[in-house]
Amino acid sequence: MKVLVLNSGSSSVKYTFFSMDGEKKLARGIIECIGLPEAYFKHQSAGEEEVKEQCKVSNHLEAIDIIIKNLIDPRHKIINDLSEIDAVGHRIVHGGEKFSKSVMINEEVLQDIRNCFVLAPLHNPHNYTGIEACEKLLAGVPQIAVFDTAFHHTIPDYSYFYALPYSLYQKYNIRRYGFHGTSHHYVAQRAAQLLNKPPDQVNLITCHLGNGCSITAIRNGISVDTSMGFTPLEGLVMGTRCGDIDPAIIIHLLNLEKISADDLNTLLQKKSGLLGISGLTSDMRTILKSAASGSDRARLALDVFCYRVKKYISSYFGVLNGADAIVFTAGIGENSPTIRERSCHGLENLGIRMDLQANNAGGLEERIISAQDSPVKIMVIPTNEELMIARQTLRVLTNN
Repeated sequence: MKVLVLNSGSSSVKYTFFSMDGEKKLARGIIECIGLPEAYFKHQSAGEEEVKEQCKVSNHLEAIDIIIKNLIDPRHKIINDLSEIDAVGHRIVHGGEKFSKSVMINEEVLQDIRNCFVLAPLHNPHNYTGIEACEKLLAGVPQIAVFDTAFHHTIPDYSYFYALPYSLYQKYNIRRYGFHGTSHHYVAQRAAQLLNKPPDQVNLITCHLGNGCSITAIRNGISVDTSMGFTPLEGLVMGTRCGDIDPAIIIHLLNLEKISADDLNTLLQKKSGLLGISGLTSDMRTILKSAASGSDRARLALDVFCYRVKKYISSYFGVLNGADAIVFTAGIGENSPTIRERSCHGLENLGIRMDLQANNAGGLEERIISAQDSPVKIMVIPTNEELMIARQTLRVLTNN
């Protein structure tokens, strides 16, 4: 069984091609800058060096056509024929209230995904174009939708409801949905294995820290609360997103700045977070270097970021009445010992004690970085959303 996993963004298509016999990655790559003169295609076959090529690509259909032709290119020896692609798994950011699990795509599902455009206007329409392209290029090949929001469908109503008039929920489906679900689900399963516990008996706080950041409270293997809300803007401080703010600030800015709703959205989504505080960058690596070099605003951005992570960890520790482990994942969570240390510092009374030597040891592998006598384990687990999508695709095919 071979599965093509696609993540179609606004100007990019990322892909991974798996053989599910042993879950082997056969190829991976990305086409960036779709529709622009500087468009390029990066790809890598198993056992080969990564290759970057300039390409002319006007839309997602052309991008996915390039990807498919690359898979059957004799130079790469990935597959001999398109018939070897048994299924396509699509990352879909928003499944609304309807989708609590991955599903086979049909006309009804397509309509439901379109209905979610209003909930995720920056993501779902582009995810949808990937499906349309595959319908033309891989006609007859089963396509499966894997939703970022699905893992969080288990959070209880008192967690997902906002204290707004109930009619707004009924009319506009305004509630907490949560995101990064595929990542949180993957690392939760891996953490359970590392702890030698059944997945339905593990309590975790999973911290997905990248350019976008979210934390999830997992009780007995299922999500019971998560920091992102109606949109991915809520929660932690992120690269360019503000995270939690007093909603009255929005009204205040509208009155004082006289800016449009679109400009305000740009301010909150693209000019805030680490970039907004530091005035330098949204890249945590640069923030860390600048703070170490004496930049006060970089230091402040770092302090605010880590404080917010610590605040959510502490909060979810109370929600769960304790946890088996704290899990760090994604670009920052996996690669920054400083962020992990500062986010856990001062939580020793909760039984969260870090082994600083293990934390600083580096490496890309899964590992436990808590002290031996720490009641709560601290883990670093590299996320693998593509593999999780492939697994979900295989599960849907098997069930069907």
